[in-house]
Amino acid sequence: MRNTPELPFPGSGRTAERFRGLAALGRTDLVTARLGEGHADAMAIRASLRDASLDETRQTPTDERWGVWAAAPSSVRAEHTSTGWQLTGDRPWCSGAVWCTHALVTAAAEDGTRLFAVRNTAPHAVPLDGTWPAIGMAGSDSRTVRFTAAPARPVGEPGDYVNRPGFWHGGIGVAACWYGGALGIADTLHAAAGRKDLDPHGLAHLDAVDAAIAAARAVLFEAAAIIDADPAAHAHRLALRVRAVVERSATEVLDRAGRMLGAGPLCRDVQHAQRVADLTVYLRQSHAEADLEQLGRLVAEAEQPW
Repeated sequence: MRNTPELPFPGSGRTAERFRGLAALGRTDLVTARLGEGHADAMAIRASLRDASLDETRQTPTDERWGVWAAAPSSVRAEHTSTGWQLTGDRPWCSGAVWCTHALVTAAAEDGTRLFAVRNTAPHAVPLDGTWPAIGMAGSDSRTVRFTAAPARPVGEPGDYVNRPGFWHGGIGVAACWYGGALGIADTLHAAAGRKDLDPHGLAHLDAVDAAIAAARAVLFEAAAIIDADPAAHAHRLALRVRAVVERSATEVLDRAGRMLGAGPLCRDVQHAQRVADLTVYLRQSHAEADLEQLGRLVAEAEQPW
């Protein structure tokens, strides 16, 4: 059973601490980071949308483990019945499909896309076997969950989930996990360098990894300072920029690791091989060129983007 972190909320003046916590999880274990990030994001969402079920300290009971299951919003429909809201449909990409006790779930309602809090219990919420045959991030158990007349509590109004700066701050939190995963792989390279003298090519790879890590760290923690100064300041553009830089940096670390170490660690070091597989899959939570296109449009429209 993995612990769920209670991290400072974005814009609280301690955003860097939040990102450091997520990166530390990723450096140790990306599956733990994925589940912990989902829980931490759910807590921030509930606080920003003033979920009435949170106590006055804005904390949640320690035995609750939350996820944010928001991919493909129209795959689940919401109906307001005489007994309250109910959700029905199949939602893919539900990380922590069994581990989570609760989830924030987007669904299509008559008045627009809404966010709901749902208890993850059968028979109303059932993970479907065979829907996550993954190797990378296998432990995240990101199966499809089938909702059948699941009792649900609305959190916020239609559109509130995405129409807030915190939506983009959550995306930067994911990048903090990617950064942590890249650090874990860089640790393996550094340890290898300590065991033997590197040839010039090995030293060049190690230098490139150091530069990539430094770039990711700089943009991530600059973003933390910007969020604390003004949480609404260009949040969309900021998130896309950070994710692009961290994704590129982590991808370079993956590539340099393979070129510097060869196939040996991938075949004989289970922990390293799993970390490489996990980070490869986790990075694909980015939308690649589609995100770059969005960022390019935002930069082109900005009066002073830099």
